[in-house]
Amino acid sequence: MKRLNAWVWAAALAAYGFLYVPLAVMALFSFNDSELNAQWVGFTTRWYVKLATDADMLQAAANSLLIAVAASAIATVLGTLTGIAMQRYRLRALPLLALAPVAMPELLLGVSLLLFFRQVLDLTLGFVSILIAHVTFSIGFVAVIVRARLAGMDESIFEAARDLGASPWLTLRRIMLPLILPALIAGFLMAFTLSIDDFVITFFVAGVGVTTLPLQIYSMIKVAVTPEINAVSTLLMLLTLVVIAAASRLAPDLLKARP
Repeated sequence: MKRLNAWVWAAALAAYGFLYVPLAVMALFSFNDSELNAQWVGFTTRWYVKLATDADMLQAAANSLLIAVAASAIATVLGTLTGIAMQRYRLRALPLLALAPVAMPELLLGVSLLLFFRQVLDLTLGFVSILIAHVTFSIGFVAVIVRARLAGMDESIFEAARDLGASPWLTLRRIMLPLILPALIAGFLMAFTLSIDDFVITFFVAGVGVTTLPLQIYSMIKVAVTPEINAVSTLLMLLTLVVIAAASRLAPDLLKARP
């Protein structure tokens, strides 16, 4: 048994090392005092200073933040209504419709949204198309979180409210929403995380004139992977980790939720 445990620990350490050692190296080399990442030269913070004065990078970051906040807010509202409907009415088609964008490969979803925007809606690709696309793939995640929260609650609370004369709207506003507020915040944070670092779907629906942070990073690494790219990637990684940690803290069953 002890020998088996040792092999399990070794396999776990190897897997986590494979996942996180490259991230640690990337963060380390964001402080490398060299134009290239070929070898370590010395410690410096000038790449973060340069990043703070890079107009293109700052504009891309502003676009990403604006789209992420707007898409997360819309997805939270629509995903909450979807999660409530999935828990309340048990319609077989509803989970399929809500969760299809979650299970669908990003490449397929990006191409389908591109065709829909251009051939069906004749919509000019840009900020609006990115926003709609991000809302589309975020709704399912919020719905899963809200549904998981509702599944663990006692339905008699809402039945008692209706027996006491509360209308469906009053029950929703005064009882249900306060009880599922942690799930709503967790859903918003999860949608924010998915939106701010999405590349594949955004690549198809961005068009010309609107660049997000992942697209800007992609355009820069075509030339070379400089420490400035490491710096912005490190900051993006830290932001993502903080948001995910906050979401999992607010909804402890988030990572265990299943559709």
